Amino acid sequence: MKNLFDLEKLDAKVRHADLVKEIRKHDKAYYQEDAPHVSDAEYDRLRAALEALEAAHPELITKDSPTQTVGAAPSSGFKKVQHTVPMLSLSNVFTEEDYLEFRDRIFRFLPEAEKQGLALLAEQKIDGLSCSLRYESRKLALAATRGDGTEGEDITANIRTIRDIPQTLPEDAPDIVEIRGEIYMTRSDFIALNEKQEQAGKPVFANPRNAAAGSVRQLDVAVTKQRPLRFFGYALGDVSEKIADTQSGLRERLKAWGFQIPEPSYVGADVDGPWRFYNEIMEQRPDLSYEIDGVVYKVNRIDWQQRLGFVSRAPRWATAHKFPAEQAVTRLNAIEIQVGRTGALTPVARLEPITVGGVVVSNATLHNEDEIARKDIRIGDMVVIQRAGDVIPQVVRVLTEKRTGEETHFIFPQECPICHSLAIREEGEVVRRCTGGLICPAQAVERLKHFVSRLAFDIEGLGAKIIEEFYAEGLIKTPADIFRLETLNKTLEKPLQNREGWGEKSAANLFAAIDQRRSIALNRFIYALGVRQIGEATAKKLAATYGTLEDMQSAMAQAVLDPRFCGESAALQQQPAYDDLLNIEDVGPAVADDLLGFFAEAHNREVLEALKAELQIEPFIRPDTAGSPVAGKTVVFTGTLVTMTRAEAKVRAESLGVKVAGSVSAKTDYVIAGEDAGSKLKKAQALGVAILSEQEWNELSAGKAQES
Repeated sequence: MKNLFDLEKLDAKVRHADLVKEIRKHDKAYYQEDAPHVSDAEYDRLRAALEALEAAHPELITKDSPTQTVGAAPSSGFKKVQHTVPMLSLSNVFTEEDYLEFRDRIFRFLPEAEKQGLALLAEQKIDGLSCSLRYESRKLALAATRGDGTEGEDITANIRTIRDIPQTLPEDAPDIVEIRGEIYMTRSDFIALNEKQEQAGKPVFANPRNAAAGSVRQLDVAVTKQRPLRFFGYALGDVSEKIADTQSGLRERLKAWGFQIPEPSYVGADVDGPWRFYNEIMEQRPDLSYEIDGVVYKVNRIDWQQRLGFVSRAPRWATAHKFPAEQAVTRLNAIEIQVGRTGALTPVARLEPITVGGVVVSNATLHNEDEIARKDIRIGDMVVIQRAGDVIPQVVRVLTEKRTGEETHFIFPQECPICHSLAIREEGEVVRRCTGGLICPAQAVERLKHFVSRLAFDIEGLGAKIIEEFYAEGLIKTPADIFRLETLNKTLEKPLQNREGWGEKSAANLFAAIDQRRSIALNRFIYALGVRQIGEATAKKLAATYGTLEDMQSAMAQAVLDPRFCGESAALQQQPAYDDLLNIEDVGPAVADDLLGFFAEAHNREVLEALKAELQIEPFIRPDTAGSPVAGKTVVFTGTLVTMTRAEAKVRAESLGVKVAGSVSAKTDYVIAGEDAGSKLKKAQALGVAILSEQEWNELSAGKAQES
């Protein structure tokens, strides 16, 4: 109902969902397929837009948001490996103001850093493939890609072929140490490899980063061994003992152990020092033998790094300063419409292919009809495109002075190009959507693709093209049909194994891959459902809150009594089930609306029941916090804390298995009241919630006091 939210929030909600979807698509292309679809500059612009939107509307932040997650799930060709310590990504800065804000954020979290002087290390950002090397008893035991930050690919056999990587470490190395860095290829080696590929009639690589990633991901180790790969080390993962007190000291230890370290670098407390280094290395960039795409700023003191910790997908103590984008001019030949799983109609620019920085690009996403109007983009225009790195560009501007009069305006369709249902743009929204819903083949197919995607059911062999083929033939119409496919295949006049491109082995492999996914974790199942704004991280929060699918369904059935769905009085909004949903961190009214709307639809409930008949959906397994005296408690921090900042207190509490809520309810166990506590303290007193001082909380969480 449009009177429930103001237009600004409606607009923000839709824009947020679209940005999340688009960035996720680009993450998959970059991290899984080594075939990025957009430029670094365009990707960074999308991330910056998302971060700004979430800053203005914190209620939209979800753990599945790209601002809270890393990379993409590992590909299926290698054994999967769980990282002992997550391999996170980096936040970005683009201007001097951004850089100073990065410093200020550190000071707000860690005030003593400003008082004592903040030394930063600045080092080159290598444009390669992130890799973690695990040494046990000083011998190389495991090598893994970043993957989605939590789970990567086991590439140990391939890594052993890289001469830059020591197979053993000196005696002064810890028993367990993970060295992290970048696998890369020099410019000269890249050129030589492409010449060799061309002579052999094989595809050439777009750039050194893709060449390095493609070489490492060879299932045939002999192929990797022939490729001129190298490795720069620069960070740590899991370690059994302290190696150095500072990041610069760590660099020296790695160098002494035989690792190559990118030089030059900078370290110092001068506020302008890292910025000067950035400009200096940008000038030296063309003379380097390898590709870099920016500079990384890191807090030098490792104890401060540990205290600063992380914000979902990135460390607070480090950020990346990207180089400016490269630009080129080409012709926009056409604009086509793609329909996503939520019915969003997205315009895509088809460009005259052009090489920018060594990469051939031919299309770009135009976001929505407002973007086309704002830039006055017409079919036939000469446009400036830009990229930085190795992906598809954005349209920066139109060269109106080059117009001949033959250019034509693009008329955004009023109906879906796939099912021809009405495409409407609701008041306050920037996206036009197909109203066809489940009768729209594009939406149905996209939902099925999402269902089997890497972060969802991850069914090997059931890719996008196979889904499209099976849907067109009527073999798969709903998610549950996937798990009935083998039985259906036995009744077909022309079974799968007898079709072109298939055989007994490939068909058997597909059925086996499907059977392997009949048991799935609750959080992955929730994500696979494809509910708008419910991504991987939000799904984990929901799974952790409700524990089982049955309990979640029951809670949604109760919460759906909210007046926006049943038309009853607004007082019903205070019912416990709805309050519990909103009390989940990062779940605001917008996310709750989409979730409750999904469970309120009869067809979706039928889909759930059909899936439950085919699957074993595992209850959520909570992290082991057996040693924590406050595990499972829900707390709210209010007022000004003395011994640490509010952000630091939250991080520490969550590490002990505590749920940190933003509002006080009857289910809150403790309210920790600092100085000048206000309305939250009063509500806690009114509800009879236990109130602790900061010192009492510190003692309780450390096990020095017992609950009364």
